[in-house]
Amino acid sequence: MAALARPRDGRMIGGVCAALARRFGTSAGTMRVIFLVSCLLPGPQFLLYLALWILLPSEKSPAATAW
Repeated sequence: MAALARPRDGRMIGGVCAALARRFGTSAGTMRVIFLVSCLLPGPQFLLYLALWILLPSEKSPAATAW
């Protein structure tokens, strides 16, 4: 499994769905659909998305890792 970090490519809003998709080996589109459908259910899904957006680190650029 890949590390849980928001990727620089494939982001739509914050990169949370792209990070989760990469972590669980599915496509980002599938993860976005799952999130949208889950928002129809009662619960704190949107708050969880915002929390993950704030807490997940952004993926480092390849130039930054060369140093």
